[in-house]
Amino acid sequence: MTPQGLLKHLNNRRSLTLKEYFHGTNGTGVLSTADSAGKVDAAIYSIPHVFDDGTLAFLMRERLTHLNLQSNPYATFLFIENVPGHRGVRLFLIKLKEETDSALIAKMTRRNLTPEEDKQKGPKFLVYFTVEKILPLIGGGESPISLS
Repeated sequence: MTPQGLLKHLNNRRSLTLKEYFHGTNGTGVLSTADSAGKVDAAIYSIPHVFDDGTLAFLMRERLTHLNLQSNPYATFLFIENVPGHRGVRLFLIKLKEETDSALIAKMTRRNLTPEEDKQKGPKFLVYFTVEKILPLIGGGESPISLS
């Protein structure tokens, strides 16, 4: 969906699902986590994989974000649209589970690395989340984006 198409949906007050929103919106995502002591981390992440049941999944490497999720299942995904002004969403997430199934991870990988480059970057995990709350990028009002 083009930015104009998204704007038309928003102006018509029709709610978009997360799947529709992320399928047609370009932008920058930041996934924030904290360890069990509350020490915060933020990292750039691509848009999540959105499933029909409303759950989300991110592919992640064995880095600080993944480590934090081992002791604290809460995360926030902030998505800033590539449009003039300040538009986007904030997703409040709770980790459900993680997969290490290499065939499934390979199927869901979007980046095109050679097998050697991919191996050098370390192991990958497919981490699933449930969405606790969706808010607009700015303010506390209701988001035009829904789970389903």
